[in-house]
Amino acid sequence: MSQLRYYTADGLKKLKDELHQLKSIERPRVSQQIAEARDKGDLSENAEYDAAKEAQGLLEAKIAKLEDIVANARIVDESQMDTSKVLILSRVKIKNTTNGTQVTYTLVAENEANLKEGKISIDSPIGKGLLGKKVGDLADVKVPNGTMKFEIIEISR
Repeated sequence: MSQLRYYTADGLKKLKDELHQLKSIERPRVSQQIAEARDKGDLSENAEYDAAKEAQGLLEAKIAKLEDIVANARIVDESQMDTSKVLILSRVKIKNTTNGTQVTYTLVAENEANLKEGKISIDSPIGKGLLGKKVGDLADVKVPNGTMKFEIIEISR
């Protein structure tokens, strides 16, 4: 069984739009490529046919994965969010206890993560370390070169 994932309304819409694009535009395009390659004769030595069939397999796997994600997606009602602890969609201001640097992140589902926008995945090392923490708590985050400590400064929506 697939894992239940929480998304913003915009994040889920993007997933559904991508799924629609793959099913309604990409799938027919790949089918057309297969048909054109098949028309060129002997399939045993037809590289175009093999490439088109491989592309079809990859596309169908991606469609199946997205369908599974969408089927198990839930929209988070931001108005009902608890800001007493870090949860998905929490906006968290943290301070690196080693160098004093402060940054603000919004914790989102993996598909919505975008570091340029300050959105990190709840599945990332920092995201995992922050989940469930309260203002004033210290979060130990395991990173490839050791452990970083962050203090939770503020939690908001």
